[in-house]
Amino acid sequence: MSSPRNKISLCRSVCLVVLAAGIVFTGFAQAQVGLTQLSEDTFTDTASQHATEVEPSTFTYGSTIVSAFQVARIFGGGGADIGFATSTNSGVSWTHGYLPGITIYQGGSNSAASDAAVAYDALHKVWLISTLPIGNNTSVAVSRSSDGLTWGNPIPVTGSASADKNWIVCDDTPTSHYYGNCYSEWDNTNNGDEILMSTSTDGGQTWGPALATAGQDFGIGGVPVVKPGGKVVVPILGFNGDVIAFNSTNGGKSWSAAVNVATYISHGEAGGLRSAGLVSSAIDAGGKIYVMWPDCRFRTNCSSNDIVYSTSATGTTWTAVKRVPIDAVTSTVDHFITGAAIAPGTKGSKAQIALAYYFYPVSNCGNNCSLSVGFIQSSTGGATWTTAETLAGPMQLTWLPGTFSGTMVADYISMGFGGGKAFPVFASAQAKTGSLFHEAIYTTTSGQLAPTPELEVMTAAGDRPVPNAHSDHGPREYLDQDNLIPISGKRPPESE
Repeated sequence: MSSPRNKISLCRSVCLVVLAAGIVFTGFAQAQVGLTQLSEDTFTDTASQHATEVEPSTFTYGSTIVSAFQVARIFGGGGADIGFATSTNSGVSWTHGYLPGITIYQGGSNSAASDAAVAYDALHKVWLISTLPIGNNTSVAVSRSSDGLTWGNPIPVTGSASADKNWIVCDDTPTSHYYGNCYSEWDNTNNGDEILMSTSTDGGQTWGPALATAGQDFGIGGVPVVKPGGKVVVPILGFNGDVIAFNSTNGGKSWSAAVNVATYISHGEAGGLRSAGLVSSAIDAGGKIYVMWPDCRFRTNCSSNDIVYSTSATGTTWTAVKRVPIDAVTSTVDHFITGAAIAPGTKGSKAQIALAYYFYPVSNCGNNCSLSVGFIQSSTGGATWTTAETLAGPMQLTWLPGTFSGTMVADYISMGFGGGKAFPVFASAQAKTGSLFHEAIYTTTSGQLAPTPELEVMTAAGDRPVPNAHSDHGPREYLDQDNLIPISGKRPPESE
């Protein structure tokens, strides 16, 4: 399947392994579908917890799906490197390897790397993976590839600030005023997590100055999207107890002050699991934007989280919060850590939304929690939904690597599309063997078919938030990515 663990020293550039289609892993007792393992941690360094992989980002363009993720998780932040898994045939088979030149384990100078995010620049015909190299001065960088298989050394986006939770998107609409622009987002922990943006007009080879928003807004986990006319909208979790969004209408030359999307009302997950509560965003072919996040406003006493969402046609005015009807509001199920996407070319009342998430069947599970991966989709732009499926699990939290902010499976997961099917990409684990973990990146072997109307029987049209709903936890002190510098304000756990 992949390289033996004792041969990793031979792979000092891009180490490629092809995973044949249909390699199905059946160790997940309650999974309803076959899974394909996309990658594995073959590093042997002493700093990491082996074998672990966490936090995939995925992007689709044409028949190519590229996912990137942390490999060999390090307790204090990041992994030994960023791995990738690429399919050039709509998810039939996959190739995986490691990005070169970032960390000391793959020919670079940094001790770790974190927060991978994938984009494609259609004008310049280049794939980009944004990463967070962790060293003496945490920065943002991008790795470039013409085919999603062979990657160059990282190119700095910024190195002058202590960066965190980066993301990237490109304008891929040929009729857009800013076709070929790519936009990088991060927050600066040296300035209270001020939100910053940078723009590239040459396929990620060079990047413009770091620009703050007009309101000098603060937040974490921005996930930018680009409307067909070139307007960039960046939904993000703000530090004042809300979800916010800001935009640029001039190709990234300046950025507006943030507007409010919704209040952020969350339940704190049990079991010491690291769960940052970050937003996930997606945009349909007509430019309608969806922002999703875990939220407890529909649950009595904020007893557990649903996945909720708000939509906007402009990025400045947002709808009232709606609930994804995964389970009844009277259930004990707790939902968190999301990854959403919309099938290319679909829009409006026929937008195909695919959503993956983690969940506990019993929210109040103390220190004996059971973690699983779920999936649900809609072909009606969210009006109706399929019955939810369990993709992997149950997992015990002791099967997951530790971090300074809890045991970790991900801060976010992701979704690709190929051949009319959704391919959720996520980390999942099986029982440890001694000190060796068995946590890797998976997708469904055959993809998830687009639903037909008769299969979409779930709706939340009649659900209403609980009056005066509020989070079941108060403000906490949060630290920078090295777990050293206190960051003021109400915010989710640190993302490294």
